[in-house]
Amino acid sequence: MRSYDIITVGGGLGGSALAKVMAERGARVLVVEREAHFKDRVRGEALAPWGVENLKQLGLYDTLSRSCGNILRWWSLCVGGVEVLRRDLPATTPQSNGFLTFYHPRMQELALEAAVSAGAEVRRGAHVRHVEPGRPPRVTIVQAGKEEEASARLVVAADGRGSTVRRWAGFALRQDPLRLLFCGVLFDDLAVASDTFHHFAAPPLGLVGYFFPQGNGRVRAYYGFHKDRRIERLQGASAIPRFRESLVVTGAPAEMLAQAKPAGPLATFDGADSWVDHPYRDGVALIGDAAATSDPTWGQGMSLTTRDVRVLRDCLLAESDWDAAGHAYAAEHDRYYGICHRVDGWFAELFMELGPEADARRARALPLIAQDPLRVADCPMSGPEAPSDDAVRARFFGEV
Repeated sequence: MRSYDIITVGGGLGGSALAKVMAERGARVLVVEREAHFKDRVRGEALAPWGVENLKQLGLYDTLSRSCGNILRWWSLCVGGVEVLRRDLPATTPQSNGFLTFYHPRMQELALEAAVSAGAEVRRGAHVRHVEPGRPPRVTIVQAGKEEEASARLVVAADGRGSTVRRWAGFALRQDPLRLLFCGVLFDDLAVASDTFHHFAAPPLGLVGYFFPQGNGRVRAYYGFHKDRRIERLQGASAIPRFRESLVVTGAPAEMLAQAKPAGPLATFDGADSWVDHPYRDGVALIGDAAATSDPTWGQGMSLTTRDVRVLRDCLLAESDWDAAGHAYAAEHDRYYGICHRVDGWFAELFMELGPEADARRARALPLIAQDPLRVADCPMSGPEAPSDDAVRARFFGEV
């Protein structure tokens, strides 16, 4: 049986980044990645300013920004078709960063290459058949029809929202009730400013639209809606005309989309958060969506993943007892994820809820936000260190 310090199950951003930073410190790391070639799927392709800071601390920012990234300096928020906020993100966030956008499959390849360059062993086209928690935990790996076992000081589940490692390790999954749905598609030749995150909201209708330019006319567009609108889920190429029409209803100018050509699949996802309390036990740690799947409507998922990697790395390097390090990571994860979860709920309540009470709440809050944008709770841009107490909520909702 081969032995490693760390085995990561999954070679996406989380698994590859952890493999890179730990291999650089001399750890023996194995990455098991099911996909031989990464394919385009509808998923997050924008790191918020606080996520960009995590990426810098992991030593991946220069590689990604130079090879596949596009920096968005501005956040333009239009409500009812009228721009109410235009924010210079590098000038107004504690990290002095804008958004970083990229084509997800290219980002994954670069992150995995960085792990290999750092000395990690990577197996592509392999899958994990089982994980047995313990001291040490054991992993059963299948590749090219052959099965083998390996052990590690730590197994890290980076296998996404449907994590099988999470189930094998006995973690209990919690989930919010469904409130929002979210869909997206990649476009070429979409006419938007390439340095701006374009955010369109139609709060009385419970709708939101996003445009995240990746450069050279390529844009990932998203559309979110409240479940009580009873809008049909948009799936597949035949639904793209309705996707365009839906974005226009959010306030996006029709001429933006007039010449746009779809360059990827269209799919709709449930927006409810799901998470594990204390994502470490018996030699198995969960990171990224395996630990907590954040409602994609608010764009915190990849930033949370990069924070998970950074915090887990720091705990492992600070503590020779990796069981204690795993528990320290899990406790810190619960803290910052809890803040993001709570503040995302505020945004859903203010911008997406339907009905007379929600309309009255917006009638009170939105004019005040237009006069003073600092009323907006800043966790989605500046991260969980941004103030998020009851006083922040009261200002956000126009109660004071």
